Amino acid sequence: MDMRILKSEKKLCVSCMEEHEVKTVLVKEKNSFKNKKIEYDAVYTYCDISDELYADEIQMQENDIKLKNSYRRSEGLLTSEDIINIRRKYGITQSDLCTLLGWGAKTITRYESHQIQDKAHDTILKKIDRDPEWFISLLNEVKDDLPESVYRKYLENATILYEENRDSYLRKAIEANYARFQGNALFHGNTELSLDKVVDVIRYFSASHKIISLYKVKLMKLLWYADALSYKKRGFAITGLVYLALPMGAVPVGHNSIINLKDVPCEEVDMGETNAYHFSLKEAAKFLFLSDDDKKILDIVIKKLGKMTKNEIVEFMHNEQAYLKTPSRDVIQFKYTKSLQI
Repeated sequence: MDMRILKSEKKLCVSCMEEHEVKTVLVKEKNSFKNKKIEYDAVYTYCDISDELYADEIQMQENDIKLKNSYRRSEGLLTSEDIINIRRKYGITQSDLCTLLGWGAKTITRYESHQIQDKAHDTILKKIDRDPEWFISLLNEVKDDLPESVYRKYLENATILYEENRDSYLRKAIEANYARFQGNALFHGNTELSLDKVVDVIRYFSASHKIISLYKVKLMKLLWYADALSYKKRGFAITGLVYLALPMGAVPVGHNSIINLKDVPCEEVDMGETNAYHFSLKEAAKFLFLSDDDKKILDIVIKKLGKMTKNEIVEFMHNEQAYLKTPSRDVIQFKYTKSLQI
């Protein structure tokens, strides 16, 4: 028998009804559950005298959970411990999580003990686990069903989780938006989207003292010129961004989210009737995701366009064949970079 001793203590053995050293052991078990053969580690009490294994009520409950958790893993489902950890992460009770999800009051209690969740409920729990923003939206929907202090506690916990992982969620959203452009080299410049490079390019421009008044409109044009010039010279863009022909010139898909990425030195400036976004990097910085050849491309763009005002660079962009030949709000194809003005 494959048996490992976990502990040994002197007590009354209910197998032989004698007082002696009784061992708690771990045994490799094989059982059939829902027509599937399952292996798991079960805990028993072992009597040396009678050479018998037996389980008390607590051990039987634990072994039942271990059997079902092993089955869950084989089916790609969350284990009971996984579900407990999701609740602990948000600091939410079993009944309140049921309220949040619109489930029966004892559903989570059952899932954390003896009942295996269906795939639909499992999918929802996994989404809750990885998406604090969704948790917050659900929480706000049931706000009136919770005491104010409890609601505030859950909101604070979820907000902390969201802020800690905000950049990761933002990146996933941007990448999901770009999935539709995969496979079209003329849209993304023969380069897979690299948000690390996008951030570094923005920081490189923001750190240059040769660029004046770097606000959002101008930055968007500089990004396009950097990718376009790279494609013209090397046959591939730097960042993998896809650009649309908007009234003010080339603008990358997801531009509003891109400027909110972590480490992008963006400052919102109150301009009276509206807000503007200014980019400036004062401290010394390294650009780990840019090659020397990438930087050479960026330096050319800075030299040619860095001193232009917003209106000048917009007008300059409007004279590009890439802009003139692209219908309004369509994707600007990189095939037009052969006639680039820089």
